[in-house]
Amino acid sequence: MKIHYIKVPTILLAGLLVLAGCDDMSSGQLADDVPQTAASQEQNTGGVDGTSGATDSNQPPAPTGNMEENEAQLLSNTIQLISDGHRSGEGYFSSDGSRLIYQSEESGSNPFYRIYIRDLRTGATSAVSPGVGLTTCAWIHPTLDRVIFASTHEDPDALAKQAEEIALRKKPQERAYAWDYDRHYDIYEGNSQGGELVNLTNAPGYDAEGSYSSDGSKILFASNREAYQRNLSTAEQKLFDDDSSYFMDLYIMNADGSDVQQLTFSPGYDGGPFFSADDQKIVWRRFNPDGNSAEIWTMNVDGSNQRQLTAEAMVSWGPYFHPSGDYIIFSSNVLGHANFELFVIDTEGQHEPVRVTNTEGTDILPVFSPDGSQLAWSSTRTPDGTSQIFMADWNDQIARELLGLH
Repeated sequence: MKIHYIKVPTILLAGLLVLAGCDDMSSGQLADDVPQTAASQEQNTGGVDGTSGATDSNQPPAPTGNMEENEAQLLSNTIQLISDGHRSGEGYFSSDGSRLIYQSEESGSNPFYRIYIRDLRTGATSAVSPGVGLTTCAWIHPTLDRVIFASTHEDPDALAKQAEEIALRKKPQERAYAWDYDRHYDIYEGNSQGGELVNLTNAPGYDAEGSYSSDGSKILFASNREAYQRNLSTAEQKLFDDDSSYFMDLYIMNADGSDVQQLTFSPGYDGGPFFSADDQKIVWRRFNPDGNSAEIWTMNVDGSNQRQLTAEAMVSWGPYFHPSGDYIIFSSNVLGHANFELFVIDTEGQHEPVRVTNTEGTDILPVFSPDGSQLAWSSTRTPDGTSQIFMADWNDQIARELLGLH
């Protein structure tokens, strides 16, 4: 049995195996080689859809914007929210802010992540996904007792892949962290207890990274299904065999899986999409065709008016709207290949990014609570250096001052 390991740029962050997310590279496996992030970029935003330019291996340009240590001003009462399991990540709030759905890697026969929901008031936690296969990218419906998540539990080889991964992890050699774009990934809907599962996508290829609109009527997701639906040319097949994420684009569909519409059409990996609170805008990250750098983009919900907000020629990803819609938080390694920190940028891209975190460790996958008063994110600032979910109070007023928003 052959498992395709995709090369993920810069996920071996200073030798630490960390999450990389939905934005996704998150509940993946360990791969044998990970290239360093490329360092420079020639900008090309021509065309309706636009693409970020190719990259090379030169040293990155000096970062622009506010790179001061602002964490003490912006974040307070920081706590490690999740400590169960070997590692956790991709935590997303319910619409009332009372619960968090996330993924965690636990001990047992399945070495991959499982989806959990935690009541933030009581700490009560329950499993949602079946416990078989790979899972990632979960979301709680804003009004109904429903959740969505991506899973490969219906893959006939799911159990064999689990056993293979367990055997590989017992070997002494180190392997870098990577994300496998398993063609059996589909988006499933179920109740918050993990029952009544329904496959919403039912298409060959990787369907994942789903999120609900604020009214629960639409779902955004990423997919490379287009590569499975037609005969690829010889050149395209070589690209696909080297990196199946090259064909990843963004899609939107009704919450029941109907009326699927493609939103992006660029070469390279478009992924990690989220709605703005008013459902008028979408934020996501776009990898260059060579896969070595990524930038933050926004567009209208119908796919029009695509705009690039960052141009650092590094890896900027995991973007998320503040509920006001005035600014976006994201993670970037602009300060160094192995140093991912959180940043904020105004939604129009009129001001330079402002650095948020400065505590030692990798900080990625940030999300605001629905009222904007708290921030949850994944970090290796743990005593043992593993990635877990943290939460802190967020100072919106200071963020606006630092961004020049009035």
